[in-house]
Amino acid sequence: MTVVVGWTADARGRAALVQGAHVARLRGQELVVVNATTGTAVVDDRFAGASALEEVRRLLASLGVDAEVRQPVVRDVTEALLEVADEVRATVLVIGLRHRSPVGKLIMGSTAQRILLDARCPVLAVKAEEPAR
Repeated sequence: MTVVVGWTADARGRAALVQGAHVARLRGQELVVVNATTGTAVVDDRFAGASALEEVRRLLASLGVDAEVRQPVVRDVTEALLEVADEVRATVLVIGLRHRSPVGKLIMGSTAQRILLDARCPVLAVKAEEPAR
């Protein structure tokens, strides 16, 4: 049994990673962290470099969790995340959500919406802590 986390190198990704690690540890399950990109942008700041990956490994170690980290370059990031969840028979898929403006709340982000609607396993959507206003 496996917990899958869709991780990006930002506050949303960190929130998803921490929650995914807690769920995996509590359930005694493996953790697979997926950080995918389409490779179409010159710089994709959501795709992690070596220093960000090392930080992830340190954070997971401090939480007492070991994880497999995958960084596929794919045509469709959402599809890749769903495929990994199916491949490992995930018991839960953890994703981070961002704060949206009042207008943006009318339409959830397309990636999150596709994951929530198309995942074959339960999805845990977490929000990053908002900075004080």
